[in-house]
Amino acid sequence: MERPVPGQSKMQLAAAMRKLWMEHVIWTRNYIVSAVDGLADQDQVLARLLKNQQDIGDAIKPFYGEAAGHKLAELLREHIVIAGKIVGAAKQGDQAQVQQYNKEWYRNADDIAEFLSRANPHWPKKEVLAMLHRHLELVADALRARLQKDWEADIRAFDQGEEHILMLADTLSQGIQKQFPKKFR
Repeated sequence: MERPVPGQSKMQLAAAMRKLWMEHVIWTRNYIVSAVDGLADQDQVLARLLKNQQDIGDAIKPFYGEAAGHKLAELLREHIVIAGKIVGAAKQGDQAQVQQYNKEWYRNADDIAEFLSRANPHWPKKEVLAMLHRHLELVADALRARLQKDWEADIRAFDQGEEHILMLADTLSQGIQKQFPKKFR
């Protein structure tokens, strides 16, 4: 996959970011399906999903440096680990644990929004936080639908999640372009 790099076109940056974030949604869904249904590929799907978090962190390194890329990847991996705990607790019907992990999940989203808004003034914390919270809602909707075997609701949540994540990817791409206009042709 072509990573975002200085000197590329704005369209190349947008395409790379959209691909990374779309992979995030696709592999998250694949993990939910695998975990809920107890499929044999659960560990491999989780490994691929976690790799995507590193890929997203790596994508910002050319603009924000190694430390920032590592930090974003770490925060995103935490996002996935917590999501995995939510899936496990929900599958067991342990609503108290689901609520506890959900609080951790939203705290993690707050941490991601804080990190991003500090890195780029064109990523306002309030806007980024609202987008991240919507992402969590859509993932939770998909999980709930999957557990209830409501396939139409599951598909609807996934479709909405795809559309939403593209808006997030575009917001991030546009912020990078505005902050570093001389790095794009």
